Amino acid sequence: MSKFSEYIKGYFWGTKTLLVGMRTSMKVFCQKKVTEQYPENRHTTLHIPERHRAMLVMPHDEEGNNRCIACGLCQMACPNGTIRLTTEMRETEEGKKKKFLVKYEYNLGSCMFCQLCVNACPHDAIRFTNDFENAVFQKEKLVLTLNKIK
Repeated sequence: MSKFSEYIKGYFWGTKTLLVGMRTSMKVFCQKKVTEQYPENRHTTLHIPERHRAMLVMPHDEEGNNRCIACGLCQMACPNGTIRLTTEMRETEEGKKKKFLVKYEYNLGSCMFCQLCVNACPHDAIRFTNDFENAVFQKEKLVLTLNKIK
């Protein structure tokens, strides 16, 4: 094959791939545009899937108690140290020592939303919610204390 025929072959190949790309671009260009008015209509038009993981919460009952037994499995399962437990040993009425949860800190800013902590919890004391609007201006506001009722 001569250099000229390779040049012509490459030229036509390049032109063909350019036209394929232009066809794709024109197809998208001619589609009807969809604009969502996000802040105003977020509750009517925005659909968040049920399994979406956005924020870790610790559910409380009517008396303000949670199901956490301060075992620390969620803290150990977290791959990047997002969860930090503060516990203390107290004596129960029977005279036995038992570990109690003092503070459950969760850093939303460094969470990978992998759900390993939820899967490791033996008492279903923590779970993820769909609350995806977590933007703040100070990074310190992303450190949440979950065992306190707001």
